[in-house]
Amino acid sequence: MNTKKKSTFLSSKDFKAIDSFAKSNGYVDASEYILQIHKNNEKSLKKPKAYRRNTKANDETIHKTKMGSIINGDSLNWLHNPKNKHKVDLIMTSPPFGLNSKKSYGNELASDYCEWFRPFAEGFSKSLKDSGSLVIDICGTWRRNAPVRSLYHFELLQMLCKEYGFYLCQEHYWWNPAKLPSPASWVTKERSRVKDAVNCIWWLSRTPNPKASNKNVLGPYSKDMLKLLNQTDLPVTIRPSGHDISKKFAIDNGGSIPPNLLAIANTESKSFYIQYCKKNNLKIHPARFPAALPDYFIRFLTEKNDLVVDPFGGSSMTGYVSEKLDRKWISIELDHELASTGIGRFLDTKPYKKLKSKYEIFSPCQGPE
Repeated sequence: MNTKKKSTFLSSKDFKAIDSFAKSNGYVDASEYILQIHKNNEKSLKKPKAYRRNTKANDETIHKTKMGSIINGDSLNWLHNPKNKHKVDLIMTSPPFGLNSKKSYGNELASDYCEWFRPFAEGFSKSLKDSGSLVIDICGTWRRNAPVRSLYHFELLQMLCKEYGFYLCQEHYWWNPAKLPSPASWVTKERSRVKDAVNCIWWLSRTPNPKASNKNVLGPYSKDMLKLLNQTDLPVTIRPSGHDISKKFAIDNGGSIPPNLLAIANTESKSFYIQYCKKNNLKIHPARFPAALPDYFIRFLTEKNDLVVDPFGGSSMTGYVSEKLDRKWISIELDHELASTGIGRFLDTKPYKKLKSKYEIFSPCQGPE
């Protein structure tokens, strides 16, 4: 008697039909489509549970300054602590990105990202003031084995707004002019894509009108604007868009209002931080953002003595900039060695300098020289 169980497989015809349907509806292939159906069913069968804080967690303060602290531990314990309810003015952070493969700093897979992020979203909502802001620097990624983009960071944004009550104040885009061409297989080999050099930055809040003033982040006027300000007799003109260029445009307001495209090269290679890590045999954090990024949002969205928190503190760049701008701060990092590297930032005695670089984006119709 044959006791083997009979397995059921899709026929070749059925699989081709599913594959064709999947590709015509935005999926890479049938496998991705079937996996997505499975994940959707999983989500519908279980409701998200409220996070339960670990009251026995042994978080350690490994460095303290006059304005803040580096904490080695799980930031969820701090965010969900009733003592910190509505205490924070700004959460400025760059969480581990949702990629298709694991990195040394412990990122999450794009397919599981929103579920992993839920307790953080809940904690952010609990700890932020009504006047406070949440700023998330997040990098997009590509879907596995195909030159098409993942939507995980947009799904995260929708989850934060639709399920946790956040408002999207304004999206920003961080353009890193120094970023190398990637993904190499489609950019430098097949030449079917251009290099991916922009991170999305979601600026969110618990209420529609958080604290913010663009007067704190004004840039220098352009040569044309300076020329306009010096004109005594400004002719009234109407642009094709219908905007009236009147004498109001000749008022000096102290500087130019910045756009939501932030051009900041991430080229730290010989800094005090890196020298400190090498000297003390510490691993250098592989995913640091430049000082100019938190600098912009801290000046834009907070005032002196406000509290800035980075729950994915890494090398404590957010804490370092907060200290220099006279804000209270807390940097929380789960990895003890990476948290320890941040101490080096506060031992640097050189004066803090703001970014003064200028970058150009050339029109694609110019072509090479």
